[in-house]
Amino acid sequence: MRLKRLFDILVTASALVVFAVPMVVIALAVRITSAGPVLYWSKRVGRNNQLFSMPKFRTMRNETPVVATHLLTNPSKHLTPIGGFLRKTSLDELPQLWCILRGDMSLVGPRPALFNQDDLVAARTMEGVHQLTPGLTGWAQINGRDELAIPEKVAFDADYMRRSSFLFDLQIIAMTAVKVLGFKGVSH
Repeated sequence: MRLKRLFDILVTASALVVFAVPMVVIALAVRITSAGPVLYWSKRVGRNNQLFSMPKFRTMRNETPVVATHLLTNPSKHLTPIGGFLRKTSLDELPQLWCILRGDMSLVGPRPALFNQDDLVAARTMEGVHQLTPGLTGWAQINGRDELAIPEKVAFDADYMRRSSFLFDLQIIAMTAVKVLGFKGVSH
């Protein structure tokens, strides 16, 4: 088993133990504060452009269009009562730990595109980035996240692919923790 995959499994299993109780609390809070399912499952583009289902704690109302958040005219009007908090703290991402255990995702890699983000998928495919396993966090995430235009995002993804190493992944994880704790570049 490759070092990256072994690291993903060990860290994810540990994180699931640490976050088990908070995840139950979040699930109850989502259920109590808004109608609809606790988890939102979205079709995402994975390694080699294969589709997979990725869960998040639901932060948007049920009638929200299925598009990237930055494409919504007024994203905040679609948020559930606790949706802004979950997004700002990135707690909505915790269910994706399951995708890492399954192997659909890694801790570090390009964030998986929505199934309908054809321009992003095409640009990543041209650069060969589609061959990477998508990540919970990534080089583009810590360098602008939702504020990046697609060409910039793909440039960071391609740079990650060229520089990919265990130490670089550790650096990205550390930088992600700093960004999340500082609430930088998060859509809410």
